[in-house]
Amino acid sequence: MVTQSLPYHPHDHDACVSQALADARTICRERGTRLTPTRERVLELVWQSHKPLGAYDVLAQLSDEGQSAAPPTVYRALDFLLQNGLVHRIASLNAFIGCTHPGEHHTGMFLICCNCGNVLEVSDPSVSAAIHSAARSESFELNDLTLEMSGVCPRCQANADHD
Repeated sequence: MVTQSLPYHPHDHDACVSQALADARTICRERGTRLTPTRERVLELVWQSHKPLGAYDVLAQLSDEGQSAAPPTVYRALDFLLQNGLVHRIASLNAFIGCTHPGEHHTGMFLICCNCGNVLEVSDPSVSAAIHSAARSESFELNDLTLEMSGVCPRCQANADHD
């Protein structure tokens, strides 16, 4: 049930969105939680691009669609999606991005392009293990681990080379 997301390479983005929604329905059904129409629409909006979306961006899009959602409604939907591992919060951007490994316990590691704003979730168990080992060696108990790395994606690098 791993959704493959490749924002820095050509891909069928509609397939990303469809797979994310299908994964969410399956995970919620398995956990006995409700993926309400509002929660599903918020997830779909978050997945519309590979750019993180803030809560007020979601609210604005819902308003543009004629929905009268209030900020608490959006925050509750995002909180539900976070708790169920369907989205990640990018703290440095105060925004949310779809999880490419829904339903799996994993370390969120994100490559954030400073130019175009796209975010790619990557996975490397050895990085996660090294950080957990370093924390254990200091008798530090990790509650959460998210790595945010900023730089320039391949597409923006190529565009810069052509300027």
